[in-house]
Amino acid sequence: MAGTGISSITKNALQNYVLDSNEALEFKLVKCPEDLEDESTTFRPEMSHQVYGDSEQIFGYSGLRIKVYYSACRLTTYLSYTYGERVNPEKFEGVKPDEVIKPIAERIPPGYLTNLEDFVASLEKDASFRPYGEMTHRFTAATEAGEQKTLEVYFCDGTTPNFLDYHQRFQTFILWYIDAASYIDTDDDKWRFFVTYEKFQADGQTRYAFVGFASVYQYYAYPDNIRPRISQMLVLPPFQRLGVGTEMLKTIYMRYQDDPKVLDITVEDPSDNFARLRDYVDSKNCMKLDSFHSEKLNQGYSEAMVDEAKTKLKLNKRQIRRVYEILRLRATNLSDNEVYRKYRLDVKSRLNIQYKKEDRYMEKLKKMLRPEEYAATVSTTSQDQRLESLDRQYSQLEDHYLHILDRIFAQ
Repeated sequence: MAGTGISSITKNALQNYVLDSNEALEFKLVKCPEDLEDESTTFRPEMSHQVYGDSEQIFGYSGLRIKVYYSACRLTTYLSYTYGERVNPEKFEGVKPDEVIKPIAERIPPGYLTNLEDFVASLEKDASFRPYGEMTHRFTAATEAGEQKTLEVYFCDGTTPNFLDYHQRFQTFILWYIDAASYIDTDDDKWRFFVTYEKFQADGQTRYAFVGFASVYQYYAYPDNIRPRISQMLVLPPFQRLGVGTEMLKTIYMRYQDDPKVLDITVEDPSDNFARLRDYVDSKNCMKLDSFHSEKLNQGYSEAMVDEAKTKLKLNKRQIRRVYEILRLRATNLSDNEVYRKYRLDVKSRLNIQYKKEDRYMEKLKKMLRPEEYAATVSTTSQDQRLESLDRQYSQLEDHYLHILDRIFAQ
């Protein structure tokens, strides 16, 4: 909304036409025409700043509804919007409403539909849709209402027939659910994909609805090895809290853990939610290893843990240390002050490594610069500030670890 040269009366009136884009957007995975009128099938984005700007606001409308509907299987896309009122530039000193459809249309594949009847007619094609690639894992999940769902995970790469066109459609979801998201270069042959579908019955036919996906980049490692890195993982809101993310991560692990060419499996910039998921799965897996038995955990972090977890689970050293701290917390008697103190010191000694590195760097800098240059460059952290920071980091970590343990042992 322009602000220069507009009267205060007009500015105040225009405030009524500023909307939250997250609330205006409506998504659906449509299995049948009845879903179009069923509010329970609607879900909303977690964010929209990657499409509508940092403010996540749309100006110029009241009662705005932006409809982004997908057929549940083929992901045929319908894009439209309705509104109660729209700003008339002639009445508001030339101020124009924002574009609504264009910011989305620029970011989704061409061929989307704008006519609802055409979209309804396209739903019939979903009956013939079959997942792309190789089915590698099947599991069941129960909803809060007790409904049992059958889900399947399929493995694909760039050579999977017709898959990349499908990938173009489902990758659009990352704009609304993964911060700092960017579309990947599918011309790069190192990308691998794990796509999850719900297998369901409709009109006596088996159909497959899109649920979520994970993308993995297979980095080269000298001399003839690979280091798979999980880049993105997304489960759409209608299928969240069903354990789908856990099963997808397990599927990725099953794909790579027995491959002798795989050095380790890493993750690119994990979100807090993914970090919790990863810690949960990795901790459960490490609990089955001999080197992670309770009596060995209380003896401290060891190379035996690193060797076993890296060899059998393909975990990297940093994640192995993290899992050790989680499982040692479980093995620690928190009512024994001395035992608990040793655990805290063990974790804090690892957290303190960053400060020791900083100290070594500052010593090198001190030798290189004149005293006045060094004084102008350095911003020192006092010992009390460091201790306070360590206490804060430890407290946050312990809360996170206890959350993981609660989930593991609640089952």
